[in-house]
Amino acid sequence: MDIYSLPDYRNFEHKINGKKTHLFILKNRTGMQVAFTDYGARIVSVLVPDKAGNLRDVVLGFNSIHEYLQANEQYHGATIGRFANRIANGRFHLDDKEYTLQQNNGPNCLHGGPSGFHAKVWDRRTSFKKKIDFCYVSPDGEEGFPGNLKVTVSYELTDDNEIVIKYKAETDKKTVINLTNHAYFNLDGEGQGDVLSHILHLPSSHFLPIDENQIPLDSEASVYGTAFDFRSPKKISQDIDNDEVQLKHGNGYDHTFVNRQPISQVAASAYSPNSGIRLQVFTTEPGIQLYTGNFLSRKDTGKSGRQYSSRSAFCFETQHYPDSPNHPQFPSTVLEPGQVFESETIYKFSLVK
Repeated sequence: MDIYSLPDYRNFEHKINGKKTHLFILKNRTGMQVAFTDYGARIVSVLVPDKAGNLRDVVLGFNSIHEYLQANEQYHGATIGRFANRIANGRFHLDDKEYTLQQNNGPNCLHGGPSGFHAKVWDRRTSFKKKIDFCYVSPDGEEGFPGNLKVTVSYELTDDNEIVIKYKAETDKKTVINLTNHAYFNLDGEGQGDVLSHILHLPSSHFLPIDENQIPLDSEASVYGTAFDFRSPKKISQDIDNDEVQLKHGNGYDHTFVNRQPISQVAASAYSPNSGIRLQVFTTEPGIQLYTGNFLSRKDTGKSGRQYSSRSAFCFETQHYPDSPNHPQFPSTVLEPGQVFESETIYKFSLVK
């Protein structure tokens, strides 16, 4: 088995547009270690103990800032904004005014545009042994979005092997916001092949069907009788290659599952029988985007020196629904001046023996 370690912090000392980048490490009493960088306020590594007591890095990523800048996949571990997921045709209306965004995913605006939050160097406001805050001010008009938006993303590592992520944002002009983290997980360890044998459980009774451009249709659909029924735990491989039009639209799973669980209850979980590592997700968000790394294409070589191929990781992206500004029946993503946007997601790791 691979011996996993954290990247060298010296490889993260760099300058992007005049701002310095760094690597930060949090550790807890159980031996779990998590590394972050202020480039994209992103998770770089998550080392957790497996059933044999060895540490495995369960998040895909790279060993240096240079590799992140050159990567084909730009979103590894990053904070995504202003608007996570897709906005159809790069357009939305707010108070009868149309806003035009860059189309960086076919006709869609994806993850806030090509220079979204994932591509920014965030400020670090406070740092403790188990907590770090990243801050960014997105100016009015950046990537086409209205309002000066002040954003804080706080990461805390608890002694219960939880990564607690708290988002906070305020604006001086009416705007839309949808934030998430885009960590790619492989509970067998980064670079350890595909995740098709991972067992997933999502209690969601409904998901959002999408069109051929991966934009949600107007209403939720029942998971009953479809490949999207994870109410009983099952392997990712069980139905992913079924002949269902929704799987063809996403080239696998790349869909939002409706979350009606309070944050005190598990909204999604994954388990690797090989490593014994389990990931549980708790969130205040109304949706979880399950993405099975369908578009990873061996163009990037990760921390272990292995290429990232299709379905070599999965994502649980807690967020509001895609294209919400163009679907008034969806939970609102509008943020008004004087309001405070707050959201919380917990990634909890444990062992199943």
